[in-house]
Amino acid sequence: MIETKRKPVRKPDWLRVKLSGGNNHHALKTDLRSKNLFTVCEEARCPNIGECWSQKTATIMILGETCTRGCRFCAVSSGNPRGWLDPLEPQKCAETVASMGLNYVVITCVDRDDLPDGGAGQFAGVIQAVNEARPECFVEVLTSDYQGRRDDIRTVAEAGPDVFAHNLETVRRLTPRVRDPRASYDQSLEVLAYVKELEPRRITKTSLMLGLGETREEILTALADIRSVGVDVVTLGQYLQPTRKHLEVEEYLSPEAFDELADRAREMGFLYVASGPLVRSSYKAGEYFLANELARRQAFDVRGTIEV
Repeated sequence: MIETKRKPVRKPDWLRVKLSGGNNHHALKTDLRSKNLFTVCEEARCPNIGECWSQKTATIMILGETCTRGCRFCAVSSGNPRGWLDPLEPQKCAETVASMGLNYVVITCVDRDDLPDGGAGQFAGVIQAVNEARPECFVEVLTSDYQGRRDDIRTVAEAGPDVFAHNLETVRRLTPRVRDPRASYDQSLEVLAYVKELEPRRITKTSLMLGLGETREEILTALADIRSVGVDVVTLGQYLQPTRKHLEVEEYLSPEAFDELADRAREMGFLYVASGPLVRSSYKAGEYFLANELARRQAFDVRGTIEV
């Protein structure tokens, strides 16, 4: 019997987004390029880049633009950076955050398995430089798993990020097909659990992509696993195929399906849930919520009370 190729699932209308552009978009791009900095917004082809960049909001990606892993969902280039590092990267990131006057910044990275510490030391240096240059800015980090090495996880955590994020990406059954073999479902959960062990009050965060063939029960099981290791914030978004070389979309979930999953996640006790077709791990509404939550906690630490 001759096998026929499956017809691609048609993208629904609710996934249409505005094209990027505008003065702020070009100004931010020029500033980042002048410092040889990269953003996950561009490298991962985020559908929200136009909206975010027009408001001078971006997720800075450190440690270069070449990832040592080959996850089948990700548009970031894979290869061997051969130990390359920019010694001025911490300073450049701090200058960008200060010049933009940011009150909240997300810093992420490519995986750097070619480095002995996976790039943890460089990541810590960036966090510290940003904190020194603009102490009023809250820092969220989205890190790799460092192959589970606790010393490297601790290096990043103890540098003082306000929010520590690491993405589970997908459900247990699909992890071997979706992610690089060096990543695993349990390893990612262990990273998040260890960060909470180091500092129980630090906000932890993770994200799931949906539409890769997972079932509703598998999603709920993953949410329960995430909550069981103390994760505070979870984001749920639609997987979009970046190129034909990447995994195909199996299903486009409706906005109503995302709303229902958000309700179930909130019932599990998460501090904040962002769920929708265009939601990504770095999501502006979530950043606004976290900035307010961190400010409230800061007020409590300083004055022993929270002003409402």
